[in-house]
Amino acid sequence: MGERSDGWIRVPVGDDSRSWATRGRCRRVLLVVHNVTAATRLLDVIPLFRDDLRVQLLAGCTGSSPFQSGVADLLASVGVPVLPWEQAVRVPVDLAISASFGGQLGSIEGKLAVLSHGVGYNKRLRTPDTGHRTPDTGHRTPDTGHRTPVFGLAPEWLLADGAPIADAMVLSHPEQLDRLREACPEAVPTAVLGGDPCFDRILAARRYRERYRRALGVRPGQRLVLLNSTWNPTSLFGDGGPADVLPLLLPRLTEELPVDEYRLAAVLHPNIWHGHGAGQIRLWLDRARRAGLTLIDPLDGWRQALIAADLVLGDFGSVSYYAAALGTPVLLGAAPLEALGTDSPVADFVRRAPRLDPFAALLPQLANAVREHLPVPGPAELTSSAPGQSAGLLRELFYRLIGIPEPAGAAVLDPLPLPPHEPAARTAPLRVLTRVIGGADGPLIGLHRYADPRHEPQGHGEGHLAVPEDTLDPGVLALADVILRHGPAHDPRLGHPAEWATEVLEQYPSCTLAAYLTEPGSCTALHRDGTLYRLTADPAGADPAAHASALLAWLGSGRAATPDLELTVRTGAGCDRVRVTAVLPGNADAARRGR
Repeated sequence: MGERSDGWIRVPVGDDSRSWATRGRCRRVLLVVHNVTAATRLLDVIPLFRDDLRVQLLAGCTGSSPFQSGVADLLASVGVPVLPWEQAVRVPVDLAISASFGGQLGSIEGKLAVLSHGVGYNKRLRTPDTGHRTPDTGHRTPDTGHRTPVFGLAPEWLLADGAPIADAMVLSHPEQLDRLREACPEAVPTAVLGGDPCFDRILAARRYRERYRRALGVRPGQRLVLLNSTWNPTSLFGDGGPADVLPLLLPRLTEELPVDEYRLAAVLHPNIWHGHGAGQIRLWLDRARRAGLTLIDPLDGWRQALIAADLVLGDFGSVSYYAAALGTPVLLGAAPLEALGTDSPVADFVRRAPRLDPFAALLPQLANAVREHLPVPGPAELTSSAPGQSAGLLRELFYRLIGIPEPAGAAVLDPLPLPPHEPAARTAPLRVLTRVIGGADGPLIGLHRYADPRHEPQGHGEGHLAVPEDTLDPGVLALADVILRHGPAHDPRLGHPAEWATEVLEQYPSCTLAAYLTEPGSCTALHRDGTLYRLTADPAGADPAAHASALLAWLGSGRAATPDLELTVRTGAGCDRVRVTAVLPGNADAARRGR
C-alpha cells in the first residue's frame, strides 16, 4: 500500500494488519458511501452478507457529494470499519458496492458493482467539465445548449477513458437496459438485472399495514395523507419552480382538513434534511407540526408510512413513484418534466398523474382523488422486473464478483421494523363545530374539529374553542371554552386530574370545561358548575379531547347528564360510544382533594 497517512486505520486492513486482526484472511467488501441517501440502499443489501465468516465489510465515503452532513453518524451506526477515502482507493478489495456515481470510483482496487439509490434512473443532472468523473461534487457546467444527461445512464457518468467504470451495473427492469443501450452502449455488457431491494422490503411488509397505521395513531375511518418531496429547487418542498406552493399549502392542509377525518404526515428526502439541517426543517414546519403533522424519519420510517398511506401528495421523486407502484392514489403538487429524462418511467408517470391545485379547496380534491382513483399504468410493472427476488439475484452477483460460493442459507433482506408509536402531537387550538341530535339510540353529537384555522370553518352547528394547555400562545387560553391537558393519571407536577381542572378554571374565568386526558378513550372533565365527569369510550383508542367537546355541546344545549348517560359522538371518521359518569358537586370537592 505504500506510505501510510495520518488517520488511516490499521485494523482490519493496513500494512501491518495481519499482526493485529483476529480474522485477517477474510474477503474484503467495501461499501462506497456518497451521502446518506445513497447509503440507505447499501443498508438494504448489507444483510446479504450475514453469518458469513469469510467476509469483512469496510466502508468509505468519497467526499464528492455536497450532502456530507449525517454521513459520519450513519457510518458509525452501521458499525463496520470506516476507511479515509485516500486509504479506501489504495486498499485492495474483492468487491466494492456503490449506490451512486461520482468520486474516484475508477480508482478503487477491486471489482465494482453499482446499484441505483432510487427507483431506477430518471433524473437529469449536469456533470462538471473537470476531466474527472466526479459528477456529484456540487459544481455545475454552464448551459451549452446540450440536454443535461440522465444521471446513471449517460457516458458522462458511466465511462472513464471510454471504458465502463463498473464491473456490474445493477438495473431493476429491462426498460432501463433499453435506455442504457441507446445512451451508452459501451456500458451494456456490465448491465445486470437485480430487482429492487428497497421495493421488495416494502412489498414484504404490506401485510403489516394496519400496524403501521396504528403506530401513527390513524384511527378507523381516518385517512392518512402523506406529504412527500424529493430534493430539488423544483420539488414540492423547493422554491425554484414556477410557483412556491409550500407556504400556501401547509397551513391550508391543517386548516381545511378536519382532524378527525385526516391524519397528516410528511416524508422528506434525506438531502433536504441533511442539506438544510434537521433543526431548520422543524422550524419551517413548526406551525404544521403543532397542528398535527408528523415528520417521518427519512431513514427508518418512510417505507412504513408509505404502506400506511391512503393518499400521497407528492412530486417527481422516487417515493411518489413507489406509492403509485403500490396502487396508492397520488396527487402531484410539483411536476416539472424538465428535471426528468424524456423517455423515463417517472416522466411518463408525471405526465399522466393527476395534479393538485393548491389554490382550490383541498378537501374535495383529496376526497375525489381517493374516490375516483384509477392506478396509472406503468409504476407497478416498471419498478421491478423481479419483485420479491432481489435478495437472491444480488447475493448471487456479489459472490460471483468476489469469487467464492454463496452461503448455504436463503438470501433474505431484513424486514422493516415496527416504527414507534407516534400519534398526532397536536398543541394548536381547535375550532370545534357541534350539532346535538336526538336519536332512537340515545343522544348523538355530530362534531368537526379544525386545527388553528385563520377563518371560521364552513359548516353548520354551534362553535367553540378547545385549546391544549401547552399551546404555543398562552394568550389563546383566555379565549378557550375547553382547556385540555394530556398526562398520566398521577403526575405529581400537575396533581390529581380534578385538582388540575380546578386550578385551570380558577385561572381562566371564560373557560367552561377543563378536561384532563389520561389515556386514549378516557378523560376527567370538570364543568364550571362544579360537576366532575369521567368519560370512557368504546373503542378505547378514540380521542378523549373530542369527547370532552361533545360533552360541552350536550350540556350547553340545556340537557342534563343523567347517571347512565351514554353519548354517541360522530365525526367524519366514524362513531364513538362515550359513557359519562357524573360526580355530584360535593363529591367532586372530595375528588379534587384526592380522596
